[in-house]
Amino acid sequence: MSTLTETRIDGALVYDGHFLKVQRDTIELPDGKRTGREYILHPGAVVILPLLDDGKVLLERQYRYPLHDVFIEFPAGKIDPGEDPLASAKRELEEETGYTATDWQFVSKIHNAIAYSDEHLDLYLARGLTKGEQKLDDGEFLELFTATIDELLQWVREGKVTDVKTIIGAFWLDKLRAGDWKLD
Repeated sequence: MSTLTETRIDGALVYDGHFLKVQRDTIELPDGKRTGREYILHPGAVVILPLLDDGKVLLERQYRYPLHDVFIEFPAGKIDPGEDPLASAKRELEEETGYTATDWQFVSKIHNAIAYSDEHLDLYLARGLTKGEQKLDDGEFLELFTATIDELLQWVREGKVTDVKTIIGAFWLDKLRAGDWKLD
């Protein structure tokens, strides 16, 4: 066992919301002392990097209530209980954008909030896109637009794109485009 490992002694679910749950555990630290840990339980999500035939990417503008602002993001969404992550990515792309894709590749798994959540995001590259009709969830509002990878990277550099999943996706697309990184 690692000298950094913390061991769960006991715990309880202290908040059970519609979307998020909060867990509070008593843990033993590597030095034998005990303390508490609170963290958000999240079902996991998918992020889609939709690459159009002309080399542009499909993006969304969406208002995010916790920060009271509109953000530029890649399409993404929660994985439903028991749902295969790739099936979730296909569903979310079609629901949010109306697009379907013929070519799907797993890119990476990221953990975006390791200090306070077990959330993970599976990133997928989607190509061979065909436009269809959006099927937004009730209460979901977003705008679609396209940009070049270079435009997206410039927005990251300027601080106009601050969403971590979108920043990581932009960097992946840049590395893939340059041939520096390959997908399995």
